[in-house]
Amino acid sequence: MTVASAPARALRIGPISLDVPVVLAPMAGITNTAFRRLCREYGAGLYVSEMITSRALVERNETTMRLIQHHESETPRSIQLYGVDPKTIADAVKVIVDEDHADHIDLNFGCPVPKVTRKGGGAALPWKTKLFADIVDRAVKAAGDIPLTVKMRKGIDPDHLTFLDAGRAAEDAGAAAVALHARTANEFYSGHADWNAIGELKQAVTSIPVLGNGDIWSGEDAVRMMAETDCDGVVVGRGCLGRPWLFGELANAFGGQGREVDAKLGFVADAFRRHAELLVEFFDSEDHGCRDIRKHVAWYFKGYPVGSDVRTGLATAQSLAHIDDLLGQLDHDAPYPGADAEGQRGRAGRPKRPHLPEGWLDSQELAAGAGEMMRGAEIENSGG
Repeated sequence: MTVASAPARALRIGPISLDVPVVLAPMAGITNTAFRRLCREYGAGLYVSEMITSRALVERNETTMRLIQHHESETPRSIQLYGVDPKTIADAVKVIVDEDHADHIDLNFGCPVPKVTRKGGGAALPWKTKLFADIVDRAVKAAGDIPLTVKMRKGIDPDHLTFLDAGRAAEDAGAAAVALHARTANEFYSGHADWNAIGELKQAVTSIPVLGNGDIWSGEDAVRMMAETDCDGVVVGRGCLGRPWLFGELANAFGGQGREVDAKLGFVADAFRRHAELLVEFFDSEDHGCRDIRKHVAWYFKGYPVGSDVRTGLATAQSLAHIDDLLGQLDHDAPYPGADAEGQRGRAGRPKRPHLPEGWLDSQELAAGAGEMMRGAEIENSGG
């Protein structure tokens, strides 16, 4: 696959300098250490952890403390935090800083999941402008020299957009960068991302980098987004599902040094095998690692001539030896299938009415006593 290159372009987030302006978006159950290491083997950029709930981190939940660990090869280290209470988020940031868990911290205000937004969390939270500003301000102060960034959506729905006010508030609070998933909460992942909104945010936020997120399926998409919006970098989520080599394509597209992509079936099979191996290492369990790779089978082999028997076998494999046997049955010289392997992957769904607390949209000020209700939003979910 040949990608037209753009002029070499780096990205600076606080003291962190990236050779290419590319960030891996946090995805629950996906962007663990194994997947981050795999993506890094192909390209360059900033690779962010799964979303970490601030309360769970402060309470030192065993699973959470494991998720914030990085492999020694990962640098710079990046953790995304989620929460609704300024003090709890600041305390979580302090844990990360004091115990040297990361070189970069991101705050998530993009989650559209109903059980989060109905409690006022995620993409619903920036509607409460003072609360949003307080969270970012306290988190930036707690972070000290560690750069802290903000990821958000356009707003709740077309009638309740928040991204421009939130972007300016984050800038005023000292955030090192802001990233916009150019969809509203009610859109979830449906339709097409509104790249025009990314351009609007770039015009409104002028002293820190603005990153664009949404519908980047290829290197060409990333180059086009930056050309059309003048944003400073791209955040890639669903486009890399089953395609960790996208980061090599992106690095090369931006004039960096990425691994060359030869997406014949053998190349894909090797990537899948490497992913499984890294998962086994991450979980310290062959059974657990082989079970976790199952969710990736359809993404990796989308469009390729892989029979149902092999697909079913990979989706039920319990050992690396079994995976090796199944991959050995494939025609490794089968060529890249083109359009059949490209485009949309991962969840999409349809627009839905946003689930919000009663009276949430009546005022942009937080009602008395609402804080306790909102704490129910601090549950583990995907980012946004």
